[in-house]
Amino acid sequence: MDGISVTMALVDFIPVVLFFWAAVILQRELYPRLVKGAYSIMAGGSIMVLIGGCFKALWKLLYALNVCDYVLLDHSFFPLQGPGFLLFFLGLTGIFWKGRETKVFAAPAVVTTTLPFIFMQIVGLGGAEILLAVIGAQKKRSIPVLFILAFVFMLAMGYLGAKFDGSSSMHWVAQLTNILSMGFFLLGTLELSKVWKAEATAV
Repeated sequence: MDGISVTMALVDFIPVVLFFWAAVILQRELYPRLVKGAYSIMAGGSIMVLIGGCFKALWKLLYALNVCDYVLLDHSFFPLQGPGFLLFFLGLTGIFWKGRETKVFAAPAVVTTTLPFIFMQIVGLGGAEILLAVIGAQKKRSIPVLFILAFVFMLAMGYLGAKFDGSSSMHWVAQLTNILSMGFFLLGTLELSKVWKAEATAV
């Protein structure tokens, strides 16, 4: 992990902020459209993603500053973000749950591999992006394009993760790919928010 610099560690916070910004917008816009259970799931999942991303970036920052190598911050990344993205996606599907209440029970799992969490990330975030692209396609043509681009760059992140060699160049490529993915996700969310606001005003 010698390729980590202070600048890189700070940049690592950017995609986390971009996703959470988009998540907050969705929570605000979907509050009247989701049943309570679905809204709680989506909000809880987005908070887990935020915490996991901040922990990872904080670990990099402490390492780059030669403060300490607090690996627990790094190791908590996937266990938080994997289920977090999955819950976020499941909460979004609540837009189709009208009239239903759902109870969710969760129990901690003990695993020795990150693969289940990576799978949860792909299914969760990818599912959310596809769902929002479908919803956006009914509103404005440019919206699904933005979410599809976010999905493509998310898949690119998965590919880079499989090829990751720990070098500084690979770190930067992964960082920029992640920023582009979350950036397009935020842009799509902002466009969708504009449409929802216009519809609310028209009513």
